[in-house]
Amino acid sequence: MAERRPVAPSSATPEISSPRRTPRRKQPKVPSTEFNPRLIFSQIVAIQCFHYLFLGIFIQINCFLFNSDATIDRIFTDTYLNVWTLKGAFENCGFVLGFFFNALLLAIIVEKSKKCLDFSVTLFFIHLVSCTLYGGIPKSFDWWILHVMGTVIMVLFGEYLCSLKELSDIPLLEI
Repeated sequence: MAERRPVAPSSATPEISSPRRTPRRKQPKVPSTEFNPRLIFSQIVAIQCFHYLFLGIFIQINCFLFNSDATIDRIFTDTYLNVWTLKGAFENCGFVLGFFFNALLLAIIVEKSKKCLDFSVTLFFIHLVSCTLYGGIPKSFDWWILHVMGTVIMVLFGEYLCSLKELSDIPLLEI
């Protein structure tokens, strides 16, 4: 059998020197363009909640002006949206004002003009499902015209406001 020789102490093996690390500079935080489902879901919930908040406020103002009852039916049914009466016309104006405020919210919450169509159609679809679950599919032609027109207003005005925000100058410090 072969004899084992003892290994020489560390003086025989050359030392491995670790390379010197240079400190890294911190990268500035840039908004991530990655897919973030939590952010998208929270934006949808925020826009939906503000949509119903503004509708409730405008419907409450109409009910105060015309001395009528404020019910949830005014938001989720097509009974009160009648173009041919003065009261119905004011209800429709409240909805249109709500869509303009939603477009403003798109510029604040979403901040990207290419996402305005997605969020507006999602708002319309969720509202349609809510109305269908509450009182059945809306049968009034006035309801459909008002909500499709409101969605178009929301998309166009929201994209305009978002593009203004995207194209605004970046403020620099004066030296």
